[in-house]
Amino acid sequence: MNLAKWTVGLMAGVGMLALAAQADAGEVRVTVAEYSSKTGPYFEQVKKEFEAKNPGITIKYEIVPWDVLLQKLTTDIGAGTNADLSIIGTRWLIDFVQQDVAEPLDSYMTPDFKGRFIDTFLSPSIMDGKTYGLPIAASARAMYYNKELLEKAGIKEPPKTWAELKDDAAKIKALGNDAFGFGLQGKEIETDVYYYYAMWSFGTEILNKDGTSGLSTPGALEAAKLYKSMIDEGLTEPGVTSLNREDVQNLFKQGKIGMMITAPFLSNQIKEEAPKLKYGVAAIPAGPTGARGTYGVTDSIIMFKNSKNKEDAWKLLDFLFTTEQRAKFTQGEGFLPVNKEEAKMDYYVNNADLAAFTSLLPDARFAPVIPGWEEIAQITSDAMQKIYLGKPDEIEPTLKDAAAKANKVLGK
Repeated sequence: MNLAKWTVGLMAGVGMLALAAQADAGEVRVTVAEYSSKTGPYFEQVKKEFEAKNPGITIKYEIVPWDVLLQKLTTDIGAGTNADLSIIGTRWLIDFVQQDVAEPLDSYMTPDFKGRFIDTFLSPSIMDGKTYGLPIAASARAMYYNKELLEKAGIKEPPKTWAELKDDAAKIKALGNDAFGFGLQGKEIETDVYYYYAMWSFGTEILNKDGTSGLSTPGALEAAKLYKSMIDEGLTEPGVTSLNREDVQNLFKQGKIGMMITAPFLSNQIKEEAPKLKYGVAAIPAGPTGARGTYGVTDSIIMFKNSKNKEDAWKLLDFLFTTEQRAKFTQGEGFLPVNKEEAKMDYYVNNADLAAFTSLLPDARFAPVIPGWEEIAQITSDAMQKIYLGKPDEIEPTLKDAAAKANKVLGK
């Protein structure tokens, strides 16, 4: 999105804090990001239970699809009509903090409350020593593989390196029958992230140590060449740039893809939609030197500074982050636990799928907490689409051009 326009909108919103919509006494308004068909029913149950325990407080939700959430929040803030609380992508938080529309939560938190959280997931919402958000959802990424396709192709175990993955993808392709070796998304949210998996494995970070873009480094080039070669050799599904994450996941659930990288929630979807599919979860492949990385993701729930019902809003946050409520939400949506006590439950301890994800957390990278990140991510996604559709000799100049654009956003 256009960061400049968004910043102007936010600054307008800052000037209108006093014009915030007057909520009814005891009413807490919440903007909820829609994760799945289970999101709405869960929060309605929260409303019922919370209101029963807190007479005089009413909860009012607006459930919003993720693809329009940021634009809606920008519009609401600009008009002074934003809710008291909202779920956001944690990567957006720095812009909210810089524009002074997010309420610091430290004065509300007791040591016991703060101690509920796994530090890995709480830390992305802490800036300049202040806590501005609470991790409502957490996830990482790992590689899913179709056991039957691998077995038919004579592959005894999932690949440990990208070189092995490419070889295995070729063996799966040789099976025919609409079998695709490696599922690769090339459209919409996390198209840039899918590229980072290989990039990290080739020793490159999103940002260099000097704060410039890593897109023009040798590792970034090798990662792009790897993906492009798999597309050109027919080792991925056809039409990569026309498929988003959900499209590729659907192909996997249909048994057509040998290997793909995605989040824990696919396990829940498989159990419900494709219970006969035999699959496993393994680490993301390593690069030539053994390096690998997974993408760590948190979404946060924040309180806005112009809320007129902060004490009641905090009571709801306290309720949402009890172990019981966390378990209901996390298990229903297929996320990783952010609550220490929740993480000790048998559901997680004895879940082989989730164990594969949690074992990768030491290698997790989070989106850089920098202004303009969404614009940089879009620059990267656009570059990958161009590479996937273009010629091999266009890879390096495309990456250098993207790096230059990213560096301009970074002020480098």
